[in-house]
Amino acid sequence: MTAPTRPVHLAQLNVARLRHPLDDPRVAPFVEALDPVNAAADGAPGFVWRLVEDGGADATGLRPLGDDVIVNLSVWETQEALWDFAYRSGHLEVVRQRRDWFHRHVEAHLVLWWVPAGHVPTVAEAVERLEDLRAHGPSPRAFTFASSYTAAEAEAAEHTPDGDSAAV
Repeated sequence: MTAPTRPVHLAQLNVARLRHPLDDPRVAPFVEALDPVNAAADGAPGFVWRLVEDGGADATGLRPLGDDVIVNLSVWETQEALWDFAYRSGHLEVVRQRRDWFHRHVEAHLVLWWVPAGHVPTVAEAVERLEDLRAHGPSPRAFTFASSYTAAEAEAAEHTPDGDSAAV
């Protein structure tokens, strides 16, 4: 397949429903891991941007999907860069412990989509992509690692009658 006609990055949103409030001692190991994991992400090859609450070091205070749901929204140069950080770094240890702090997912909790380089996705845009994935399954505008699409496929889909102008 051909390359996209403009530079692109990969946006990702993942959400998790807390078992207990963030100030509960049972969630303390997760809270203690936030700064080191975020610092590792910030320094990871291919990292571009991550959502941070105004005046904060992370986005745990933002609750667009409910009081017990935390969000992580970031942008990466490539899908491989995000994969490497998520599954080939110290972040994986935190992922392995997730059931201590978060409820098991009953619907899609991670969504990926291509954005023009330099675009900073909004929380509303990210939530809309997650809702699209949940409602319609993977597509070039909202996909997962397991069912991914290339930037060129996303760009081609943008030019279809039901394409999304915010997509690449």
